[in-house]
Amino acid sequence: MTGAPDLSAADLHGSLQDPVLGAIGFLNEVMDRHPDAISFAPGAPHPDFVQGLDLRALTDRFLTHLRTDRGLDPSRAERVLYEYGPAQGLINDLVTEALRTDQGIHAAPEDVVITVGAQEAMLLTLRALYRDAAHDVLAVADPCFPGIVGAARLLGIPVTDVREDAAGLDVEHLAARCRQARSEGRRVRACYVAPDFSNPGGARMTLDARHALLDLAEREDLLLVEDNAYAFTAPEDDALPGLKALDTRRRVVHLGTFAKVGFPGARVGYAVADQRVGRAGGTRSLARELADLKTMVTVNTSPLSQAVVGGLLLEHGRSLRALARRKADRYRSNLAHLTDALERHLTDDAPAGVSWHRPAGGFFARVDLPVPADLALLEVSADRYGVLWTPMRQFSLTDRGDRQIRLSCSYLEPDRIETGVRRLAAFLKKEAAG
Repeated sequence: MTGAPDLSAADLHGSLQDPVLGAIGFLNEVMDRHPDAISFAPGAPHPDFVQGLDLRALTDRFLTHLRTDRGLDPSRAERVLYEYGPAQGLINDLVTEALRTDQGIHAAPEDVVITVGAQEAMLLTLRALYRDAAHDVLAVADPCFPGIVGAARLLGIPVTDVREDAAGLDVEHLAARCRQARSEGRRVRACYVAPDFSNPGGARMTLDARHALLDLAEREDLLLVEDNAYAFTAPEDDALPGLKALDTRRRVVHLGTFAKVGFPGARVGYAVADQRVGRAGGTRSLARELADLKTMVTVNTSPLSQAVVGGLLLEHGRSLRALARRKADRYRSNLAHLTDALERHLTDDAPAGVSWHRPAGGFFARVDLPVPADLALLEVSADRYGVLWTPMRQFSLTDRGDRQIRLSCSYLEPDRIETGVRRLAAFLKKEAAG
């Protein structure tokens, strides 16, 4: 477009100047510009898992559930798909049953709100919890998924970083952040954490660390916002209980999504928020409060999308674990291909300062470089070597990610992973010498 602008960026909300808001869209944009490059950028599910999905059959399965299990007459059950539907959700009973069976999370359907992906669950949770931005601070693991930081920026919530390494969130550092906030007349109201194979760091907390984090939350009177997107990729003989499954004091708001275990196009997530909120005349769950907020954001989550997800759960015995099993096997295999290829192509003659870690699950591996991993270096990698990756800088509130890249293996076939790592190795050996 040409001519004088109609609006000045200075007159729009300040969050629009924050680069974190472009972090997620950046991954799609860079792939479009380099369609022939092998991309380790997107953290997307493998496309094989949507082949052959019969959306009509899944919807019919859910309608049968409405008629037989909930006792709706056929015409009423059919109308459910075409109406707005309740803000809190249609599939809460199926979700809570699956969470109880598979993850040991005991929540009532009224303690859950079904959201438009986990991103809406993050936004609603932060809006509900943060009354006073001048006083309340959000702590996030660093590096951190930019969606939670972006949501905080939209809402004007101050954010502080907490160190994360291969063993997960540093609980002692979080305690220090709480002390620092108190010394400034503020408090850490909540902490966002992904205890299992975090995005982007791939970190995983030990069982002892999980208990220590819950104890700290009780002492400091803060809530934990648990992101559970990648826990399903843990080997079945090495699964650890999530924070919500260990939560006996209602300190955890648990966020989940069907993007990875189902498919992202459904845009269905959920929040388990069983905290009791006192109101005149009694109490109700925090999930009910989130549902009230949701009516002002998206009104309700698409009934058609919920019906498809409900059908998927019913088709797999009302079990998230059964729904995710084949996908988890593929992602663990892809991750092994990725880390094995890094060892084959980089162990003997990697440039000084290049190293990587080997997570046990999740979609991502992190590589440390001796040089800044900026957009200029990414362009060189794409143009000259035909391989894309994600700079970790956009995931960090500090300079910790400046010399790191994230490699995602979920979307690729093993042969493409092998070729991509070979290209990456050539790029690193030539362009990443410190």
